[in-house]
Amino acid sequence: MSGIDDDGVVIGDDGLARPAWATDGLLRDYYDTEWGMPIRDEQGLFERIALEGFQAGLSWATVLRKRPAFRAAFADFAPDAVAAFGEADVERLIADAGIIRNRQKIAATIGNARAVIALRDDGGLVDLVWSFRPAATPAPRTMAEVATTSPESVALSKELRRRGFRFVGPTTMYALMQAVGIVDDHLVGSHRRGSSGVWPAGA
Repeated sequence: MSGIDDDGVVIGDDGLARPAWATDGLLRDYYDTEWGMPIRDEQGLFERIALEGFQAGLSWATVLRKRPAFRAAFADFAPDAVAAFGEADVERLIADAGIIRNRQKIAATIGNARAVIALRDDGGLVDLVWSFRPAATPAPRTMAEVATTSPESVALSKELRRRGFRFVGPTTMYALMQAVGIVDDHLVGSHRRGSSGVWPAGA
């Protein structure tokens, strides 16, 4: 990296501006290709909800490193397959060193898959989650200006919990909203600002 400009972004050796958390390795690749891009399919959104839940209390880099193992262990996060998991699967997952072995989070992911299926009779997971898109997106210039919750993430958390989901607190749901493009929290000076197509660069 070659320095930090006045907007708080880091200018990389490729001349592109990113936040400091996204300057190296796996996180840089994730930031450049995935973070903030819209996810509008049920399986993809369920995976992100599951991984955000597993991330709670840990670093996102840890989750990214383990994502291939998570996908293998959780049937690529196909909701119908995960919903069918039983106690033997829970024990299998607890013994899987490739993933984050937290019994409560594993059980929650299985329960959340069943909640996803139940939502299909009432509009579905994608429409529900995206219905909490705010009227305007934040425009942070520095990481200090990036929120950790919003009124919409609080409301989404409350609604998902009402629908039977767990590990979907307001902070976790705000991270989801950032990750899947519901809000654009790319720093204003970042080369990714406005790249999702959901929000224009000047929004």
